[in-house]
Amino acid sequence: MFTPKYPTPDTAPAQSTITPQTVAPAPVAATVPAPAPVAPAAPAMVAARPTVQLTPGSTLALVGGGAAVVLVVGAVLVSMLLAVAITAMSVAVCALVVKSLINQQGK
Repeated sequence: MFTPKYPTPDTAPAQSTITPQTVAPAPVAATVPAPAPVAPAAPAMVAARPTVQLTPGSTLALVGGGAAVVLVVGAVLVSMLLAVAITAMSVAVCALVVKSLINQQGK
């Protein structure tokens, strides 16, 4: 049950030797490639950085995402605080019960 099951090895057909056909290369005409376009040089003091352009839709998405993160983190923190408060109350009740039992035993 816990032993690994390995897949069967590939059963690809054996490669046969195919003799390549020789074809005479076609004559190539000598052409001069066009020069590549050159990007304008950036000023020496300013580093070239890509700019982020925010559209109204992307701004709305960022605000909505941030609000969702704040709500989720807030809900988690509130639930943790509530768990601590409930635990503290139950420990306090247990302490009162134990104290009451000890006082009754002494009488």
